[in-house]
Amino acid sequence: MTDPRYNYDPQYPHQGQPQYSQGQGQYSQGQYPQGPGEPPEPKINVGKLWAGGIGTAVVAALLVVVAIMLVRGVLGIAILSPEGAGAYGTVSTTSYAIAGAAAALLATALLMVLLLAMPSPLTFFTWICLLVTAVAVILPFTLVADLDAKIATAAINLLVGLAITTMLSSVGSAAQYPARQPGY
Repeated sequence: MTDPRYNYDPQYPHQGQPQYSQGQGQYSQGQYPQGPGEPPEPKINVGKLWAGGIGTAVVAALLVVVAIMLVRGVLGIAILSPEGAGAYGTVSTTSYAIAGAAAALLATALLMVLLLAMPSPLTFFTWICLLVTAVAVILPFTLVADLDAKIATAAINLLVGLAITTMLSSVGSAAQYPARQPGY
């Protein structure tokens, strides 16, 4: 038995082609009618996006810990706790690392909203993250501390902000479904 769509019958020249009711017009190239009850295709892979966001949060937290250990242990600059607290410092280091991870998760939530609702979402995401990073870099200079501690904290904030921005921008582009090409 053969597929009737591939059999040409001169009596029925439009067999296998979409039928249009009067006044509907024709489909343009690349457009396909959506069946009743079919949900629209999602624009993003949410699982991939949040997996990348969690990975970014872990990297941000570890980056804070490594940077503080470098600044305190190798450079001898006391940030977040007194000099005698050792290379790790105190619970302030843990709080700072958790704050870095939380910033990455908040940025992931922002990225998801932008991917769902905005044109050019990665451009907006990059700009927002860079401006928040600029605030985080400037903030230590408004506090009362030694200048070297301010500079070290600003450098750590810059490093973590850039890591979150670049990693999540890559995750956002990987989590997007490619747009359907006309004619496919």
